[in-house]
Amino acid sequence: MKRTLIALAFAVAAVAAPAAHADNSNWTKPIRPYRVVGNIYYVGSEGLSAWLITSSQGHVLLDSGPSAEGAKLIERNIATLGFQLADVKILINTHAHFDHAGGLAQLKADIPTAKVWASRADEPALEKGQHFGDNDNGLTPFPAVKVDKGFGDGAKLKLGETALIAHLTPGHTIGCTTWTTQVTEKGRPLNVTFPCSLSVAGNQLIGNKTYRDIVADYRASFAAMRAIPTDVMLPSHEEQGDLLAKRQKLLRGDPNAFVDPTELSRFVDAYEGQFNQELARQQAAAPGVKR
Repeated sequence: MKRTLIALAFAVAAVAAPAAHADNSNWTKPIRPYRVVGNIYYVGSEGLSAWLITSSQGHVLLDSGPSAEGAKLIERNIATLGFQLADVKILINTHAHFDHAGGLAQLKADIPTAKVWASRADEPALEKGQHFGDNDNGLTPFPAVKVDKGFGDGAKLKLGETALIAHLTPGHTIGCTTWTTQVTEKGRPLNVTFPCSLSVAGNQLIGNKTYRDIVADYRASFAAMRAIPTDVMLPSHEEQGDLLAKRQKLLRGDPNAFVDPTELSRFVDAYEGQFNQELARQQAAAPGVKR
């Protein structure tokens, strides 16, 4: 009976999550993987990012796609680039929403030696397979995954010559994590930022009983992310950074296709503006609720 219930839970996760976002067909649409800058490779789908950060001692994979299907697409892309799946040592995540965490369980099953790292704040959601906080997007579960290492703000991931730093930027989720690293491209050092999402994405900003500090967290994250020195911004959704257009420029021979020191600040400004509009809308709809 227990096995039946577990199997049913996985089936619901696989069906319900994509159904809630059925219009996002490019989330599982294949695209040829490519090197972005330094030791960073794009291995995601056309619409959802996944990033392989390589080193001589193994590799780090950031984000997993929305499902087992998405994970398999990522695995094929890694192989296409000539890397061994078994050399992926650490699986990390920007945040515990199904579109970025739904494939983690499949990746962990296919790479049993890989360790899953997650912020301690998002760890319970990943292990439950359900996002935290009051949200009007409906039921969007995903296959739960065991976290091997939880971390806090400022945690450092070191693998060979590769080092990444975790910056907690909560709001979108309570454990939303922005990752930074430095790479060298043709002798030039570049600061690379993988920003966690700053969108409201259905979050209840007013009267959120399970995430009471959500508004304060968003505001702190806008300031924190804006302060990160960034030459290259690599977001988790294609449209957040015009990744397809940049890819075309890169393939045409532009070595600076992804280099833009002002892009992260524009990214933050845009989402802060959207946040303020949505907060005002929710406040007007619930005038008696203070938070």
